[in-house]
Amino acid sequence: MRKIAYDCDVLVIGGGIVGLSTAYAITRAAPGTRVMVLEKEPGPARHQTGRNSGVIHSGIYYRPGSLKARYAVRGAAEMVKFCAEYDIPHAVTGKLIVATTRAELPRLHALVQRGRENGIPVRELGGSQIAEYEPEVRGLAAIHVGTTGVCDFTGVARRLAEASGAEIRYGARVVRVDRRAGLGAAVLTGDGAVVRARVLVNCAGLHCDEIARLTGDDPGMRIVPFRGEYYTLARPELVRGLVYPVPDPAFPFLGVHLTRGIDGGVHVGPNAVPALAREGYEWGVVRPRELGRTLAWPGSWRIARRHWRYGAGELRRSVSKRAFTAAVRRMLPAVDETDLMPATAGVRAQAVLRDGTLVDDFLIREGERTVHVLNAPSPAATASLPIGREVARRALATLGTT
Repeated sequence: MRKIAYDCDVLVIGGGIVGLSTAYAITRAAPGTRVMVLEKEPGPARHQTGRNSGVIHSGIYYRPGSLKARYAVRGAAEMVKFCAEYDIPHAVTGKLIVATTRAELPRLHALVQRGRENGIPVRELGGSQIAEYEPEVRGLAAIHVGTTGVCDFTGVARRLAEASGAEIRYGARVVRVDRRAGLGAAVLTGDGAVVRARVLVNCAGLHCDEIARLTGDDPGMRIVPFRGEYYTLARPELVRGLVYPVPDPAFPFLGVHLTRGIDGGVHVGPNAVPALAREGYEWGVVRPRELGRTLAWPGSWRIARRHWRYGAGELRRSVSKRAFTAAVRRMLPAVDETDLMPATAGVRAQAVLRDGTLVDDFLIREGERTVHVLNAPSPAATASLPIGREVARRALATLGTT
């Protein structure tokens, strides 16, 4: 058993920003550790990392003390520093969170308090003060969060890959995992290659629950994919920075918002609708096997029963551009349908428990010689450097017992 020829010490499955940050953190914390990353796509950051709005989140939304709150606040500062150090396009623009109805005002005030508990400076604005930041935006009140920014997360992922020193294999889809107690894991890829590692780290995003089951671990959750549909604004001059609605605290989604990206264009969205495949970026992408597994999970039906009104509104905005435009006009009344041009969609890998609970925090679990990242949607890109260090810490602790 001591003569096993290991190909690496730590094998990371998934070449998104969390997986690559983990590889980077391992080689920084323990130089000489052999790290390999397997990514099924031909390059990094092809899914959640490369298909979001590029926002460096402040951490204002998240429950004080949660991993999301701690890692987003810390990660935002670190991400800006990382981008500056490696000359990756970024900007700290600040953002407005705007209340457009009286019913939203208590939730807006609650966000102010949450921001203060998370150590985030915020400025409260009356309706007439909104124009100081966004002349075309209307609302009853707003808060300004100065630490929010935007960056090129795909560029960050590429730089992490280069700086990690890890061996990265693209086009390497994992099809089987053979894990042995006290030995590690052997992974078979779609091209017939076998990779043997002392410790396996699962950062597979949209497929993380499937990888967990391949190792023999029960993740206790399922990924239910939600497609986020975006438009771009034909008149980007209408928006200076970032403008968000007041989110519904019952959901981990932030609502349709306006984001001026690093390229100067303005993204509008996303709304959130169930995807019919893990990588279902359009309604026409249907994978019966994946859809069947989603429908077979009891939590999926419990979500539908509990939140059908919310879901109906999201579906309506998906199939009706007029309805989507109406949602945008609540904050930006100058917009009309002709201003919205379809843009690339993303899919959120949302962990759902058996009882229908939407997991609202990052979820990291350990098994025999494995570390699984089982819930890392937004703000995981913002928080990727602290997340990577935490996963690396657990992987190296396991490696130290081998």
